[in-house]
Amino acid sequence: MRQFIYYSRTAPTSGGKIKEDLQKAGRLDIAIHTVIAAFFLSHKIRTDVKLHLVFAGPPDPCKHLELKPVTEGETGVDKIYINKSNISTIIKKMLYKYREGIKHEVFPGFWIEKKSLLQLVSELQKENKELYILDAKGEDIRSLDIKPNPVFILGDHVGLPDKELRRIKSIAIPVSIGKETYFASQTVAIVNNELDRRQL
Repeated sequence: MRQFIYYSRTAPTSGGKIKEDLQKAGRLDIAIHTVIAAFFLSHKIRTDVKLHLVFAGPPDPCKHLELKPVTEGETGVDKIYINKSNISTIIKKMLYKYREGIKHEVFPGFWIEKKSLLQLVSELQKENKELYILDAKGEDIRSLDIKPNPVFILGDHVGLPDKELRRIKSIAIPVSIGKETYFASQTVAIVNNELDRRQL
């Protein structure tokens, strides 16, 4: 299974901070587009992806939202219906249903807890996951030897904070998707495509 970690310095950490204008709600629109790029194919949802959203905006950073949508079973019982138009509502409800001190499953396959980016990355490293960080100066993804079950780390329009960036670069392999600068969601789509072509 492939995994993505998307970090946002500004995305809200309380459901009450999410308003109709998602750009003004800590650029939650970027996170939503990243969810779409991670999971949605034409007429189906990917089952080979887990997405981690780490939100560091106000009022209570950091929140870790783990998404691995369940696709089997009865809607409303074993799974929830996820589409492009209701992702903001799902994220809002996840933030509202955060429970201090525990990792809480809000919907089947949708978890929330308080955890920083470095804590999450350290846990995945201890699980012996192969970590890759998106970096314009990294090795081209088309020539990179990508191991099975990779984890790709990327930031929002602001980028990762210096402290986190230095730590992650010390344990993750830098990888580039080309000379142009892409949106986070486009980056996820490109990486997904490369892994699809390699059948990883």
